[in-house]
Amino acid sequence: RNTNMKKLKLEQVEHNKKIGKDCPYYEPNVKEDCLLEVDGEIVGFYIRDVKEYSERLNLLLAVANKEFRSDNVPKTILDRMSTVQLSKTGMTRKEARKIGVSQYSTILGSIPPRPVMRRPYPNISSVHRVETAQKFVKAMWGACLEAEQIVKQLTPHIYERQLELLEDVKDEWKFGTMYTGSISNFNISAPFHRDTGNIVGTVNIILTKRNNANGGCLNVPDYNVTFEQADNSMLVYPAWKNVHGVTPIKPIADDGYRNSLIFYPLKAFKGI
Repeated sequence: RNTNMKKLKLEQVEHNKKIGKDCPYYEPNVKEDCLLEVDGEIVGFYIRDVKEYSERLNLLLAVANKEFRSDNVPKTILDRMSTVQLSKTGMTRKEARKIGVSQYSTILGSIPPRPVMRRPYPNISSVHRVETAQKFVKAMWGACLEAEQIVKQLTPHIYERQLELLEDVKDEWKFGTMYTGSISNFNISAPFHRDTGNIVGTVNIILTKRNNANGGCLNVPDYNVTFEQADNSMLVYPAWKNVHGVTPIKPIADDGYRNSLIFYPLKAFKGI
């Protein structure tokens, strides 16, 4: 694949978006493959379809998505929202009733210490020990490694810097070679936030699977950009750096959904 991608220069703009506030719907304005440039530096990239870069990643992503949506994989179910709450996301009551409020997530890889929860030690997600989830775990691990190779191909300076920033993270806490964990989210939009637990200077990888659903796109108000997280897309972005949120997800059929499969590097594992 030709790596001569066009560059999108991200310019800082004024905005009034605050952490914790719901992210409203924005029409995506980044829809094509591009490198993301800030102040002359490439900080990430967007790919609309990973199949154009890696057939293996395309296949692994399909397997991971299928397994995640099955009963084979344990999930954390979000509190069921009322129809009224769902309607506030922009859906009609009819649409809200139709989707039945299915929202859940699964974490893989390393879990940081949480002293306030009486667990002052790091751990590995219990999903790794569930027999029926092994296909999902392997598919996600493989997808992470394949996605890392695309990062290496398109932005070798980001790849090398991330490896350096994780040099003092023990292999036992790594997911792939340049991350510590993964979270898969089903139909979950997110209020404005910044990934303050991430290692400064790193990037997240966000892979997306969707079917018969609108919305669920990443908005970065600092640059007035909304990435179209199309089916099979890949976004590489420094999530520690800017406030960002995910627009409301609106299924347009009974089988509508949007999944995000994210790899991230937590600073809690440096030096332990």
